Amino acid sequence: MATITPLEPISSRSRFKTILWISLGLTALFVFITSEVLLFTDYPMYHAYRLQVIADRVLLIPHTLSGIIALLAGPLQFSSRIRQRHLRFHRYLGRIYVIAVFAGSFTGIALASGRPGLPGTSMQAAAWIVCTTAAVIAARNRQITVPRQWMARSYAVTFTFVSSRVFNLVPAYWSHLGDVLSAVGVIAFTLASILVVDISLNWREFTTRRE
Repeated sequence: MATITPLEPISSRSRFKTILWISLGLTALFVFITSEVLLFTDYPMYHAYRLQVIADRVLLIPHTLSGIIALLAGPLQFSSRIRQRHLRFHRYLGRIYVIAVFAGSFTGIALASGRPGLPGTSMQAAAWIVCTTAAVIAARNRQITVPRQWMARSYAVTFTFVSSRVFNLVPAYWSHLGDVLSAVGVIAFTLASILVVDISLNWREFTTRRE
């Protein structure tokens, strides 16, 4: 008589990762529909912003493409299965992610040059570059967990390009949030994202009492 092997229970960590990526995916889809699709339809509230986007298209196109590449490549870098079974692809994709980060950072700074939002964009770009560079250095030194931790911080900054647009459909967000407050908002989103990742990485240390 054949023995039936019970299925291994899904760990709480795996369940958390699944919920996290689904949540991030749904957030990105929501922002794409409410920000990008409506932008193409000349949504009245976005009219002035749409004209600015058209004027900035030379730098905005490579900046947007770099952000999309980083946004899509990032999650695959966290896959243990891909890293273990397809190490060469993992490294190749990592290089693409790094290039996308640097390209997105410098084009973002160029876009904000001479505008009130430059301080916020510069800080965001600096955090993006620093976290990504730290991940690369740690990986080259053949560290085990450190590269993934810095990669998590780097991707948190990457996702601020999505999270900072969640409130775009709220009229008050456009009418009352001036250029200076907008720059402060970018900085706040960036710092908050990195802080959330750091708390998550050290959650066990925070919640476990040493005997």
